[in-house]
Amino acid sequence: MNRYGFVRVTCATLRTTVADPGANAREIVRVLGEVVDSDVVVFPELSLTGYTCADLFGQDALLDGAVRGLQEVLRATAGRKQLVVVGMPVRAENSLYNSAVVLSGGEVLGVVPKQSLPNYKEFYENRWFRQADGTEVPEVGIAGRVVPFGVDLLFEAPGVPGFPVVVGVEVCEDLWVPIPPSSFQAGAGATLLLNPSASNETIGKSGYRKNLVQGQSGRCIAAYAYAGSGPTESTTDLVFAGHNLIAENGRLLEESARVGDGTPLRRDSYWITADVDVGRILTERRATTTFEQGPRFARPYRRIGFELAAEMPGLRRFVPGTPFVPVEGPELHRRCEEIFGIQCAGLAKRVEQLPRGTSLNIGVSGGLDSTLSLLVTVKTCDLLGIDRTRVRGLTMPGFGTTSRTRQNALDLMRHLGIASETIDISELALQSFRELGHRPFDIDCRGLDVPAFREALARVPSGKRSDLVFENVQARLRTFLLMSRGFVVGTGDLSELALGWCTYNADHMSMYNPNCSIPKTLVKFLVRYVAQNEFPEGAVRDTLMSVFETTISPELLPASASGEIEQSTEGMLGPYEIHDFILFHAIRCGYAPEKVRFLAEHAAFTQEYPRELIERTMKTFFARFFQQQYKRSCVPDGPKVGTVSLSPRGDWRMPSDADPAEWLRETE
Repeated sequence: MNRYGFVRVTCATLRTTVADPGANAREIVRVLGEVVDSDVVVFPELSLTGYTCADLFGQDALLDGAVRGLQEVLRATAGRKQLVVVGMPVRAENSLYNSAVVLSGGEVLGVVPKQSLPNYKEFYENRWFRQADGTEVPEVGIAGRVVPFGVDLLFEAPGVPGFPVVVGVEVCEDLWVPIPPSSFQAGAGATLLLNPSASNETIGKSGYRKNLVQGQSGRCIAAYAYAGSGPTESTTDLVFAGHNLIAENGRLLEESARVGDGTPLRRDSYWITADVDVGRILTERRATTTFEQGPRFARPYRRIGFELAAEMPGLRRFVPGTPFVPVEGPELHRRCEEIFGIQCAGLAKRVEQLPRGTSLNIGVSGGLDSTLSLLVTVKTCDLLGIDRTRVRGLTMPGFGTTSRTRQNALDLMRHLGIASETIDISELALQSFRELGHRPFDIDCRGLDVPAFREALARVPSGKRSDLVFENVQARLRTFLLMSRGFVVGTGDLSELALGWCTYNADHMSMYNPNCSIPKTLVKFLVRYVAQNEFPEGAVRDTLMSVFETTISPELLPASASGEIEQSTEGMLGPYEIHDFILFHAIRCGYAPEKVRFLAEHAAFTQEYPRELIERTMKTFFARFFQQQYKRSCVPDGPKVGTVSLSPRGDWRMPSDADPAEWLRETE
């Protein structure tokens, strides 16, 4: 385990020698020697004997051999701070139980018997084993020791401060029943659920098995590790899958090859390893207040202590650098349709409540956010059977607008068939400066017309082009013109809202904002996705790709002498990819800045970022997130699309006067 709450878990499929516990014990020991840095190692059901021994389970030779095999494994684990689960038949009083034996440091911590014995179709376990139901003896003698025995055992390691690790164990079929034992274990505090299993492979079963593991990890807000027997079990009537799965809170972290998946058949032992995040599980449980209802219905559990190593090396877990962006693959199209569907459904309901014939006004700048909002608005009109000319696009060039973004805005409105208009705000802005008595960049604008003022702006050195009033006047004029027309569809995104990168009561405001919970990295991805999939060729695709490739900028400061965008948002704040990474892990997951930085060091970003840039961007994010909360206290309606929303009416309620000192201290 490491100090950030990650626990390394291995699920192993064993090369099984059916009915030879000694050979199986030696193979378990060999595999353990290969995974010494894992905190928890799970082997399959009845792994010491093989699952398919059938009536041989009634032979003392097999049962005694299993005990000797267990002793060999115990000797190999002596001195290790590692939790190991092996499967074996265990004698208790007059019965035999299909059991998971939990080991650590050369000792048997406890024995958990199987509760749900399949005795249908190809399964026949009731012939050899007794079903555990809680009436069993509380202790059992095994390998010369008397150890806890029963379905009421949990195994607890103190871990690191704030991240206790509580392990529950169920066996194979226990997961397939309506209310698995792991549900009660999770309600009683288990954060890591283990399942040693022997599941044969039939057509379509693997998908259902995967759904069970993912679903149970999600319902229990836990990590779930499933270790399956493989094809070296007896094949008299069945072939076993060798399917290993590790899931966390509904998401699959790691999956092994299995029989029938098209990969070369494996006859040796193999395993998967992943680091599960106990810290996030605990945070999710605290936030999901209905989870606390579970323990009221749970039986009492005995907790048995064990120790984990203080620190594990590295991180065995894929950390996406763009956690908001759909993963390339077969579900990509479905995910994008889902995102657009939610945005359009929200806007459609609002449009239906407007007086008949109300125009939908939108400021089209030629940038990413307004492009996405325009695409959603047009798609909503198509959905409702409304003529696209009800959408009135208004582009409002000012002193920072470049020819590229202006042309992109005009082209996009023309190609999409909406009503469009251009109003140059330069004269209005210049008049506002005069009325305010403001000297932009120390330029006396009294008596200057727009061309003369532009010439004066061009003489201002690039490094001195900083004037907040100059920017705010233009931003508020644009909102004034839009809102004077009537109903305004907003364009600002989630990342801008988190950073407060908007002008209060300007681009900050609208009547409805379909982009409000879409972060910048996802906005950029969706624009490119629409270009490549909805308009695979032609003028619309070319325009959308031009928007995609344009520098992200509010275009409120003068352009360079060559007419290029000089005011780069990412140049000032840091890359949006890093900001969105922080936004997801700090706000969605509740991680402290130190843990966010640790994850960033292992993240698969689209490019390499120096550590210094990541740390500087983190400081910027947390400072601005706290300073700009007052803007988030009053934002327009808009749909929650993903798992993060900053709506003060929904997911995020925060005082505007909170101090970021504790968060900034951790970024040092």
